[in-house]
Amino acid sequence: MSKKLFIILFLLGVFLQHNLCFAKEWNSHRSSHFLVYYKKAPEDFIDEVIETAEEYYRSITSDLGFTRFDEWSWDERAKIYIYDDLDEYVKATNQPSWSGGSASYSEKRINTYPHASGFFDTLLPHELAHIIFREFVGLRTNLPLWLDEGVASCQEKAKRWGSAKVVKKAIADKKFIPLTELEKVSLRSSQDKDLVELFYAESANIVYFLLTEFNRYNFVDFCKALKEGKKFDEALHKGYPRFDNLEDLNRAWISYLENE
Repeated sequence: MSKKLFIILFLLGVFLQHNLCFAKEWNSHRSSHFLVYYKKAPEDFIDEVIETAEEYYRSITSDLGFTRFDEWSWDERAKIYIYDDLDEYVKATNQPSWSGGSASYSEKRINTYPHASGFFDTLLPHELAHIIFREFVGLRTNLPLWLDEGVASCQEKAKRWGSAKVVKKAIADKKFIPLTELEKVSLRSSQDKDLVELFYAESANIVYFLLTEFNRYNFVDFCKALKEGKKFDEALHKGYPRFDNLEDLNRAWISYLENE
C-alpha cells in the first residue's frame, strides 16, 4: 500500500469515526428548511421548535421579499442545536447564562436549550432574520448596524409594534437620533440602557417603514445593490429612487411618523 493511499484511508477512517460518534451523541429531526439536533429534549419541544422555525422562515422571507430566492433545502438547511439544559448550553457555546440562545450566521446555526427565556418570541425570529438577511446580502457586505439589527428586530412582534411609540416619544422629547448619527452609534461598550432601547426601536421602525410603505421589490433591489458592493446611498437610490441619500430617507421617515 502506498503512503499516499494509507494517509487517505486513515483520514477517511477518522472522518467516519467522528461522524459515528456524533450520530450516537445527537438525535435529529429534519423539516423542509431545518435540521434540529437534540439529546434528551422532550419530543413535544422539538416538534414545537420545528413548527415555529418553519413558520418564521415563511413569514421572514415573505416579509423581506426573498421568497423567490429559496436556498434552504437539502444540505443547505439551517441547523438548530438543542442542548439538554442551561449548564450544557453555556459550557458548549461559551455564551453568558442570560443569553437564552446564540447563533452563527456563517454556519446557519442556532443554539439553545429547552425553555430558554424568550427563545420562541424573541431570539428565534431575531436570529433567523439575521441569518436569512445576511445570506442574501453577503456575510462580508459592509452594512450599517442599524440596518442589520433593524431587519432582525423588526421580526420580533414586540419590537415591531412597540417601536413607533418609542421613536415618536424621542422626537417629542428632542432625543431622536437621525440616521446619519444612528449609524455611528456603538453598542459594544454602551451602558446607557435608554440609548440602546432607542437604537433598537429606531432600527426596527425604519426597516418597518421601508418594508411597509413601499413595494417589497424596492427592498429586494436595495439588498441586491448592497450585495453587489455599491455604496449605501447608491444602493438606497437603486432600491428607492426617491431617496438620494440618508438625509432624504430620514426626512421621509419623520414625516411618516408625524402623520401616522
